[in-house]
Amino acid sequence: MSKFANRIIAVTGGGSGLGEAICRRLAIEGAKPMVLDIDETGGNRVADETGGSFFRADVTNPRDMADCFNRIVARFGVLNGAVNNAGIGGGYAPLVEYALETWDKVIATNLTGLFYCMRAEIPHLIAAGGGSIVNMASIVGVIGQANTAAYAATKHGAIGLTKSVALEYGTSGIRVNAVCPTYVRTPLTLSLPLLQSEEVWKEIDARHATGRCATPEEVAAMTLFLLSDDAASCTGAAYMVDAGLTAS
Repeated sequence: MSKFANRIIAVTGGGSGLGEAICRRLAIEGAKPMVLDIDETGGNRVADETGGSFFRADVTNPRDMADCFNRIVARFGVLNGAVNNAGIGGGYAPLVEYALETWDKVIATNLTGLFYCMRAEIPHLIAAGGGSIVNMASIVGVIGQANTAAYAATKHGAIGLTKSVALEYGTSGIRVNAVCPTYVRTPLTLSLPLLQSEEVWKEIDARHATGRCATPEEVAAMTLFLLSDDAASCTGAAYMVDAGLTAS
């Protein structure tokens, strides 16, 4: 039997990119992925292809998130784990030129949205007797990056929030960890103006100790480890999937 047989695992932003890779790996391992996304087309596609279920959800809306997780538990009876992956990149500009509306949108999605997700998930995980939460952070949550004020702030914040919540709910059987990927070729990153050139990607690959970026499947593998019982003593930590980029 798979470690994840019949487990109900929610993945926000599950309709594309890293979230899609995680849903696909969960399905292979026997779990039933709950694909949460604001994108109905992508979300339904991934749910259909993985044998999961799609729930439209906007992480910036606390009532929407609470209702979404209530509906999951009403239909399936339990929530065993969650991957809070939904996020956006934001603008690219020095701080004094950074658009205020972009700052507000990135904070609302990447950080406040993460708070709303965990606030909705934790009561159901307690009711289930425990479970695992994995929050998608970034290497930019542990190092600085010029011209990405909002994104860097939210990913540093995601790690801090992960640690605090792990301390609060550890005795309730809930583990909370963060995954910090390096650059990964996903629809989100490939849509960014600065990452349109293959020459740029070759230069980025060369910064890594392995000579290449991580893949979505490698990020998914770390995520599933942290969701699994094999990671029973792993909580309150941020795990690099960065091909050695932050080692220097």
